[in-house]
Amino acid sequence: MDYKQLKIKNVLVAGHAGSGKTSLVEALLYMNKASDRLGRTDDGNTVTDFEAEEIKRKCSLSSAVAPFEYREAKFNMIDVPGLFDFELGLYEGVKAAEAVLLTVSAKDGVEVGTQKAYKLAEKNKKGTMIYVSKVDVENADFYKVFEELKATFGPKICPTSVPFVKPDGSIIYIDLIEFKAYTYKNGKAEEVMMPATGHRLDGLVTSMMEAVAETDEELFEKYFSGEQFTKAEIIRGIKAGFKAGTITPVMCGSSTAMEGLDLTLETLYALVPSPEDTEGTDLLIGDTEVTLPFNENSQVAALVFKTVADPFVGKMSFVKVLSGNLKSDSNVVNTTTGEPERMGKVLFVRGKKQMDAEYIKAGDIGAVTKLANAKTGDILCDPQNEYRFPVFEFPNPTLEMCIKPKKKGEEAKISSSLQRIMEEDCTVSYRQDVETAQQLIKGLGEQHLDVVLAKMKGKFGVEAELSQPRVAYRETIRKKVELVEGKHKKQSGGHGQYGHVKITFEPHDGEELIFAEEVFGGSVPKNYFPAVEKGLQGAIKYGVLAGYPVVGLKATLMDGSYHAVDSSEMAFKLAATLAYKAGLPKASPVLLEPYGTLTAYVPGANAGDVMGEVNKRRGRVLGLDPAEDGMQAVLAECPMSEMANFTTYIRSLTAGAGWFTFEFVRYEQLPAHLEEKVIAEAKEFINVKYDEE
Repeated sequence: MDYKQLKIKNVLVAGHAGSGKTSLVEALLYMNKASDRLGRTDDGNTVTDFEAEEIKRKCSLSSAVAPFEYREAKFNMIDVPGLFDFELGLYEGVKAAEAVLLTVSAKDGVEVGTQKAYKLAEKNKKGTMIYVSKVDVENADFYKVFEELKATFGPKICPTSVPFVKPDGSIIYIDLIEFKAYTYKNGKAEEVMMPATGHRLDGLVTSMMEAVAETDEELFEKYFSGEQFTKAEIIRGIKAGFKAGTITPVMCGSSTAMEGLDLTLETLYALVPSPEDTEGTDLLIGDTEVTLPFNENSQVAALVFKTVADPFVGKMSFVKVLSGNLKSDSNVVNTTTGEPERMGKVLFVRGKKQMDAEYIKAGDIGAVTKLANAKTGDILCDPQNEYRFPVFEFPNPTLEMCIKPKKKGEEAKISSSLQRIMEEDCTVSYRQDVETAQQLIKGLGEQHLDVVLAKMKGKFGVEAELSQPRVAYRETIRKKVELVEGKHKKQSGGHGQYGHVKITFEPHDGEELIFAEEVFGGSVPKNYFPAVEKGLQGAIKYGVLAGYPVVGLKATLMDGSYHAVDSSEMAFKLAATLAYKAGLPKASPVLLEPYGTLTAYVPGANAGDVMGEVNKRRGRVLGLDPAEDGMQAVLAECPMSEMANFTTYIRSLTAGAGWFTFEFVRYEQLPAHLEEKVIAEAKEFINVKYDEE
């Protein structure tokens, strides 16, 4: 079939982990001869789970594109992970798809991953449909799951194919649109007599017909006049409702047994809109929202929706072409950087298989190699245009850990390898904490960071390990000490060194050092005042309790003396340091710990648990506010030292439904009974050095 004549249908396949996403895609590829074998996730031989870690863990860890041809259409199936630690793929794929197909296990029913993917599809205005998988496994119950779907998503749930389990355990699949029944042998359908299903089937047909009638005034009148819809009218009504978001079609099947897939594929073919059937893509020109209409003959514009950075394969940017045709010699500008991008090879990709392409036409998905500066979310377009993509939303990473190499001296390798990984994974962040001298990595969860370490080792040859990050405490004083003396006197032949100061130290409410002077009679010449302040600025970098920086300190130079020959700026700087060391231990020094503002979004049933947990972590609950989708927002302030594993706690408590934000707000005094432990840890990790320059 001539590729140029094919209609494009981009479908995101999403759902909870283990619901059968990859198995469905694998079966569709095999059924349409895009794959020469029916791979199995457990065997590690599927088309879309091809990374070493995916094969090892037997699950999807990143999004993958799998195209195949069916009738007059090219389907680009985008298989995304169901594990919450890897939901970046879901956020990437939804930007490139025209429809979202949710897989729901007939055994496990509606789960948190189902609901999260459904909400994201609605937020991005994508039509949704549901494939109830594994209808042939033990304890599967399609009709129980169907009722659960209706209870969760409302009256928009509309069945198009349903199973009927015979007494011997075999399954008849009923196509409600054509009202025909089929059995399967070795994946091949055979039409059989409609089984006696009783009132249940009548009710399903009625609910489908009512949903169709609601989509069109003409259909509404026909239905309530008692006339029967034709097949074309049923498809027209479901398609209209699907596009408007008022109908969510429900199909069923067994991907591993290749049963019901032809009915599912026919439904996809009939309902999923091609890009030319849509109104276009919402973009920005400056701050103005515009809609870029689909047009194969217009100037080229393409969205980079996924990036792969591999030291062996090289950088590869997955693109969805929004307008025009993208070629290897296309003259395009990256509108994020404002710079032209030099195109590499243009490819179609199926899992790990790359196929050279003459061009990627409007509406289609492909990949471009060696785009030096392109990142996920960038728009590549003709230099005459300045399109930008609205904010490309990503999950918020909340688990931060210290990362260090297993071999000494490889800190730079950690930094360089993480920079490459961050090019493809926007949910990884990395920073060097100057204060604690630690390299810190942040991700979506423990599994996520574990996979990052595996990638660093496998792709870049860097072995690293994770540990809890040290907390950046502060020190301050609680009382005033007056006229603390610091004298630096040294004689070693020739000119000596002499500096003598008397300083009063006291607390103040700010964080910066306040330096003042009340010297009378010229006991310390004015030209040495800056040296005294410089000595104190260096000294407060290291407190007297645990070596943490000192904040909230006011130092007033009251008196001192000098020597006409031996005094110098260096001598007075050292004298100020000596006064600091002598005075602060007498000024009731205390440790301050960082506090953050927590906003935890959880189902209402979990709000009380979270508030109790906040109290256990020495936090303060500030309030409880209603949030979207029946969630509750718990507002609190908590010590940062107690929040290291809060990501894992929220994930476990809410089964993945909850999330939170946590931002530093201020420092507060550390309870006295915890000081000894913090000081002991600090002595182990922090080498106190005073600036004596």
